Amino acid sequence: MPKRALPRLIIADSERDADMLYATRFFVPDAFLLLDQDGRRTIALSDLEVDRGRDAARVDEVISITEELKRLGLRKTTPYGIFAGRFLRSRKVRRALVPGTFPTAMAHALAREGVSVVPAKGLFYEDRIRKSEAELKLLRQAMAISEAGLARATEVLRAAEIGPKAALRWSGRPLTSELLRAEIDSAVLRAGGLPANTIVAGGTQACDPHERGSGPLRGNELIILDIFPRSARSGYWGDMTRTVLRGRASDAQRHLWETVCAGQKMVLSAMKAGAEGKKIHESVKKFFKEQGFPTEQHEGRWRGFFHGTGHGLGLELHEEPRFGKTVMQVGQVLTVEPGIYWPGVGGARQEDVAAVTQDGVRVLSKFPKVLEL
Repeated sequence: MPKRALPRLIIADSERDADMLYATRFFVPDAFLLLDQDGRRTIALSDLEVDRGRDAARVDEVISITEELKRLGLRKTTPYGIFAGRFLRSRKVRRALVPGTFPTAMAHALAREGVSVVPAKGLFYEDRIRKSEAELKLLRQAMAISEAGLARATEVLRAAEIGPKAALRWSGRPLTSELLRAEIDSAVLRAGGLPANTIVAGGTQACDPHERGSGPLRGNELIILDIFPRSARSGYWGDMTRTVLRGRASDAQRHLWETVCAGQKMVLSAMKAGAEGKKIHESVKKFFKEQGFPTEQHEGRWRGFFHGTGHGLGLELHEEPRFGKTVMQVGQVLTVEPGIYWPGVGGARQEDVAAVTQDGVRVLSKFPKVLEL
């Protein structure tokens, strides 16, 4: 007889916990209980959420905590850990599999009620690593939100004038990273997204991959625009980067920018089921070195290509798999974002999102790559 799988247990809110949202497709800002037992998913909700949950949650059973407390002979003031333990025992659960993020205090409370928890090794829901067609559609919608932000950014930059000392001015005032980010984030909100730490980094700041950017933007300098909103409707993330320049590019800037674009094309053409992410990553680093951009430390700081080629994308901005540690499978969704950061010239990164197929990839992002605006 095959060994019976452990019931799965999550106690978390679904606005921040991706596994809970994946299991229920239902947004709740406060922690609630999910029991996934013998292929049947049950959630326990407060009076505030129970009616909405019965209408919207994609589970098999929605129970009222108030009604369950009565059934169990407990008071409304019963601590949640006692309620959860008694409820689980009433469902003949003495041991449950939980995510690695399961609260320690709750684990101790359940233990006092005779229920032990076992942290999952790796992914809690293995299917999350391979996106369904329905999920790919939701991801494409999230990418469209990123594209709306990029469209607004390029619109503003095109309208900006290059003033004295190459300072950009727009609508009669200096164009700063903060002002352009506000325009991008407003477009993201209008498109149905929730902006998150949008990057608008120009000049020297663009040589630091995670620098958000601050202060005045200048003409004739490379500007990295990295926009990664969450869809307010589905919870899936978009993630897209373009590098642009308002004005005229120097030969060195153009060579850097074109090298990054060529490197990204190399990566996308090499991706398919069975491909090793580490080998692809190393090949693009080698190509960049051949083009005059080795990855190295120079004068106390890194330059070249010193971050990963990409990461998994879905209900989390950075989720499994990591590009450099995966053998690719059909249905995986990965960002493809090689970059070169070269002080004295600038930084450039191009990022798109691709779903792995048997023989290649399906690119989910569509915004054009243009250097000079």
